[in-house]
This record gives sequence, structure tokens and C-alpha cells, in this order.
Amino acid sequence: MWPPDQEPDPDPDPAPARAGRSPPGAAMPGLRALLPARAYLCSLKGRLLLAESGLSFITFVCYVASSASAFLAAPLLEFLLALYFLFADAMQLNDKWQGLCWPMMDFLRCVTAALIYFAISITAVAKYSDGASKAAGVFGFFATIVFAIDFYLIFNDVAKFLKQGDSTDENTADKAEEENSDSDSD
Repeated sequence: MWPPDQEPDPDPDPAPARAGRSPPGAAMPGLRALLPARAYLCSLKGRLLLAESGLSFITFVCYVASSASAFLAAPLLEFLLALYFLFADAMQLNDKWQGLCWPMMDFLRCVTAALIYFAISITAVAKYSDGASKAAGVFGFFATIVFAIDFYLIFNDVAKFLKQGDSTDENTADKAEEENSDSDSD
């Protein structure tokens, strides 16, 4: 059966476990297995995705409590997409599903989120007068900045990758051209 049986402890502790705590070496089953690794969450991409999802959730809650509730769909959608990309990157689904262009999808997600957050934040701050709308607008501006940083970093990574690919293509094309040239320099 799954999961496989663990090896029994050679010297089990006869003392009962403290209330609510598991022994130090015990594995934590259940939902803990779905959490991203700490190393990924401490990386720059992990921190950006955490900030994006956190700011999107806070903005969503502010829009729910405000009179500008017409704007609550965008932060909810961006919150769910940020969580999806957080877990997809943490679980390395981009390596498992090769048919999808993950950097382009992430780039488009960040660009559209930054533009939408910028537009609805300006509207929420300018048009609505209640405090929750103003707070949603301010958090939306912060989310715009975080999404803009993320798409800038993605763009730089993709540009480096494309330049690296172009330079190798140019070198092989130059070598092939030199070999095939018929120069009469007599």
C-alpha cells in the first residue's frame, strides 16, 4: 500500500509523546506535503510570488469591504494565478509539463496584472471616497510595483536566454558560411 511502511525505530522511546506534538524524527503527513520547500520560498522568485499572492489577497479583501466591489474579480483572479504559479514552480511542474511555455505565461500574467492593478487602483482612489476603497487602491499600487518587478526580472531572464541562443546560432552560421564561400582572392 501507499505510502510504503517506514522502518521501525530500533530503540523506541517508552515515554509517551507530549500532548499535541510528534516525536522529533517523525514525518509530518497530510497537507504539509503540499507546502513548497523552504529553499524555494526564500528564493527571489518565491518571495515575489508570495508577495504577489499576499498583496492580491489583501486587495481582494479591501475591495469586498468597499463600495468599489465591482473591482474584486481582478485581485481574486490574480491571487489564484499567483498561488498556482507559486505551487507550479515549487513542485517543478514546468519540468514535468514541457508543452507549456512557462516563462511566457508567467510574463504575460505579470504584465496584465500590473496593468490591471494600476488601472483599478487609480479608479478606486480617484472615484470612491470610503476608506476601504482607498486602502484597496494603495495595496493595488504596491501590487503593481511587485508585479512590475517580477515581469522585469522575467524579461531579463528570457532576453539573456534568447541572446545566448542567438550567439550560438550566429557562430554556427558564420562557420558554415566561411566553409561554403567561394572566394577568389588570387
